[in-house]
Amino acid sequence: MSRDWGLPATDDLAAMAAPVRVLLVDHDSHGATLLAEMLRTAWIEGLVIAHAEHVKDAARELLDHGASCVLLSIEVTGDLQPLAYIQGCAPEVPIIVVAHRADDALALRAVRSGAQDYLVKNEVHPIRLYHAISYAIERNRSAVRLARQALRDPLTGLPDRALFLDRLAVALDRSQRTGAALAVLFLDVDNFKEINDSLGHAAGDLLLGGLAQRLSAMLRPMDTVARFGGDEFTLLFEDLASEQEALLIAERISRTVGLPIRLEDDETSITVSIGIAIARGPEIAAEHVIRDADTAMYRAKALGRSRYELFDESLRRRGMERIELETALRNAIEGSELRVHYQPKVSLNGPWHLVGFEALVRWEHPERGLLAPSEFMALAEETGLVVPIGEFVLEQALQQLERWRAIKPEVTISVNLSARQLQDTGFAPALASAVEASGSDPRALCLEITESALAPSSDVALQVLHRLKAVGITLAIDDYGTGCSSLSSLKRLPVDAIKIHESFLGDLGTGSEQASLVRAIVELAHALGLGTVAEGVETDAQVEQLRRLGCDGAQGFLFGRPAPAPEAEAMLRWS
Repeated sequence: MSRDWGLPATDDLAAMAAPVRVLLVDHDSHGATLLAEMLRTAWIEGLVIAHAEHVKDAARELLDHGASCVLLSIEVTGDLQPLAYIQGCAPEVPIIVVAHRADDALALRAVRSGAQDYLVKNEVHPIRLYHAISYAIERNRSAVRLARQALRDPLTGLPDRALFLDRLAVALDRSQRTGAALAVLFLDVDNFKEINDSLGHAAGDLLLGGLAQRLSAMLRPMDTVARFGGDEFTLLFEDLASEQEALLIAERISRTVGLPIRLEDDETSITVSIGIAIARGPEIAAEHVIRDADTAMYRAKALGRSRYELFDESLRRRGMERIELETALRNAIEGSELRVHYQPKVSLNGPWHLVGFEALVRWEHPERGLLAPSEFMALAEETGLVVPIGEFVLEQALQQLERWRAIKPEVTISVNLSARQLQDTGFAPALASAVEASGSDPRALCLEITESALAPSSDVALQVLHRLKAVGITLAIDDYGTGCSSLSSLKRLPVDAIKIHESFLGDLGTGSEQASLVRAIVELAHALGLGTVAEGVETDAQVEQLRRLGCDGAQGFLFGRPAPAPEAEAMLRWS
């Protein structure tokens, strides 16, 4: 049984800031009445008092109406089971135990069990009761507030990963009962690193804060947006009618976040890649929904960024294949399955002759055979495995360089440098030590960097390049003409040569307009004091045209395919 004593209005003690609902749990209605009268004496206004004789009645009262505080009367026996029962029904409601006698041991047990305070009935007076309830409510509010802050991202104020996963788990449970679909959108800012590098981290933080505000403004009260980490956000939408509704939401988000954002004195625009996962029907874990949305987001990035993709079973299969490939690649690095092949590089000054090699990694897959870099290096770059792979190739190249320079002192070896290595300030000194330990001439080692890894060039990348150059290592821009290097950026890069991409050589030998493009690149390079090497040469006609255009060197199948070190050494001895 429960009843409500209504709103009191007496005395002149300070009223609490918000309306307070106190639930008295006491099978003794006379004792409950005395406590209620004391509460009426203590409060001016904003007080509602409810009474429940039994804990089950209290549970129903809490579920139906809630409470700001519970005054729980404990039997003479000191049984604390009612305390645990009410905590299970309403874990965020503070409970004050009211006992029939003073008992330090019982008081300590009650507090350790979660009670906010311990009062003795015959020692309670209105002011003491008022303070006990006021302090219990405020302590509880502070604890809840701190707990919620602990689950908030400090930069954006949005829920963090842990809180989002908790809300998603609750939403999935609700979806199982109602049969309604929900959608999780995994959003990643495109090229956010370049924004940080060009505008600074403070501007990057402002951008993330502005994006968080835009996303929050687009939500219904039941929806959730969280900062999942870095420049990644997750959004939860419940009670969707169809997959089409989720796609429309993603489209609206893409348009809204693409509007210009003001960052202090600057204004910039961004794009996002979004992955969408729909959940309904059979039971599914929150982590699996996140994983599916993340997989779809990576698919969106692979298809060109600034788009959204819906997860389906084909993506699941590709995702599993990707995980299996990543695991196998890690095992390959640890299990000595990597190989280095060497492709000849020739000089075109006079009759062409061999002057060096480019070191190219291969993977001796136990089931699929010898794999080219195109089949695994994109994954290696994405996962960071490109760093140990790069270290392996450099180590092998330095060993061969030392051996081959004993055969032909002027021989050189080129090694590809990844974007991740360019961002490592410790890379240059570590490589300098390795070159010195090998006894090789640093000028005989050429590091090739693609335009995509240099554009836009960050301060860290430039520092690394200048340190490598200071050691004496030769630097070259690989695949020139396929990226976005400008003349001004080319002038400030400490490089020695550029490699002309093979796409410019397609019909070079027929005297087409391709020759004009190659001539312009060669003349530009020579004007800046840089050497030139043409890639992908396959015909004698291309060689003759390149020589007439002033190109300094070349490599391609005409001169030799990438080969293991013994075969490459045989080429060197024959040259």
